[in-house]
Amino acid sequence: MREQRTRSLTPARRLLRVTTLSPAERSLRARLAAYAMHARHDARRTSANGRAAFLARFEREVDPDGRLDPEERRRRAEQARRAYFARLSLAAAKVRRAKRERRQGGDAA
Repeated sequence: MREQRTRSLTPARRLLRVTTLSPAERSLRARLAAYAMHARHDARRTSANGRAAFLARFEREVDPDGRLDPEERRRRAEQARRAYFARLSLAAAKVRRAKRERRQGGDAA
């Protein structure tokens, strides 16, 4: 029985393991895998654990000792989440403005 073993990787997979892929090829390969996964599975189910951990972060932030009423903790966590995304939005707006100003400054020179 042992003599009849087959290789676990198909020839195409062995080739991919040996061949060095460029960063662009790795990115395309990962995108292809993500598309295939999302075609087979519900995105809400595949990301449920990640979303729960992300939201739990804000609950720990506003109530690290777990002393608040659960409803009050949820309310504060929601406000902390909104503040987090508002900070991201502000940072993105600053970056866009800086890029726009650099472009306008570069055109005038």
